[in-house]
Amino acid sequence: MTQAALLEKIESRTATLSVIGLGYVGLPLAVGFAKEGYKVIGIDLDQEKIRLLNAGVSYIPDITTDEVKDLVDRGLLSATDDFSILETVDAISICVPTPLRKTKDPDMSYIIAAAEQIEKYSHSGLLIVLESTTYPGTTDELIIPQIVRNGYKIGEDVFICFSPERIDPGNPTYGVRNTPKIIGGATPQCTEVAVALYSKAIDQVVPVSSTRAAEMVKLLENTFRSVNIGMVNEMALMCDKLDVNVWEVIDAASTKPFGFMTFYPGPGLGGHCIPIDPLYLSWKLKTLNYTARFIELASEINSNMPVYVVGKVMDALNEIRKPVNGSKVLILGVAYKRDINDLRESPALDVIRLLGDRGAEVSYHDPYVPDLHHESMPLESVPLTADALHEADCVVIVTDHTSFDYNWIATESAVIVDSRNALKNVSNPKATVMGL
Repeated sequence: MTQAALLEKIESRTATLSVIGLGYVGLPLAVGFAKEGYKVIGIDLDQEKIRLLNAGVSYIPDITTDEVKDLVDRGLLSATDDFSILETVDAISICVPTPLRKTKDPDMSYIIAAAEQIEKYSHSGLLIVLESTTYPGTTDELIIPQIVRNGYKIGEDVFICFSPERIDPGNPTYGVRNTPKIIGGATPQCTEVAVALYSKAIDQVVPVSSTRAAEMVKLLENTFRSVNIGMVNEMALMCDKLDVNVWEVIDAASTKPFGFMTFYPGPGLGGHCIPIDPLYLSWKLKTLNYTARFIELASEINSNMPVYVVGKVMDALNEIRKPVNGSKVLILGVAYKRDINDLRESPALDVIRLLGDRGAEVSYHDPYVPDLHHESMPLESVPLTADALHEADCVVIVTDHTSFDYNWIATESAVIVDSRNALKNVSNPKATVMGL
């Protein structure tokens, strides 16, 4: 199939699409295209996701079950684990995980596995878009060599692009439709085809000159956040040494109408993007004999914030003459940010582990995370009752869910460590409160 024929199928919405990886990134994208009338076949190896999706049930908070059911009932959305369906599709979006290994180098196994399957079932007239965040050069070095083994010419027979995902789980304002989309093609023809497709489901599509430029865009975005959060976390440490309220300082600084952007300290970074993405760039630069000093320093500061929070818990317990060993500590919120159920890289996991290592009896409550089966943490969320707050020697606010009644929590608890400034609007709390 020629480029013109593929563009015609895109324009007429007769193109069939596939999204590989149906998680927090892939499912919203699949739903976004299906809403525009495209038939979308999702591919995932998680049988439970496949079962739920084909039954018309959503498993992530940002997509409603009503949306999924409508699209499934209309035959526009389905899921499978059978990669052979790629023989029948016109465009593929790769939305698989790209975690870091314990050695902090990128784990490309999911991308490589997806590329191998695409190679097996590729055909002329196919658009392939990698969305998984990774280091600059991934599309050129891993995707393109795999596909051209079949003798295809990039920009003539197949079209390959990188388009960084920008999904922000739990964001009520920005979703797939109204978040601008960056697209960088291996050739101008590749970019043209991808822009034509993505512009059907996204209001603003922003083309850049190459796949490497598009890959770098996402890393700049998240490195910017990581470095600035690292800076404000260090500011919290310095304010603590100087006996200054960091939240007051930030609020006052944020009144400046120019030259200042507000960031807030916290118990550490979570989610798949900000704690991890900058380290892809750092790793890539090390292979070129360059040290990304800002990235390394920010990562060091941010990754040590759970240790700092645990130190605050120990200080708070010392104030009431109790050791952390044997004390009952109740963690409020374990998701990596408010009002979602995403545990990826959540600092709460480190806080729980560190407290447990010091002998604390740790329990948690999170309305979005009913059970916690992460590594050696077989915990279940306990009901948030007055008795639970009374029995805790220390309550630690790690995730500031909006559903929490902070006035009530501050009244029923004896000691609170507030890592999110969640109690800022509580006047005269009965609990002894220690912030960052």
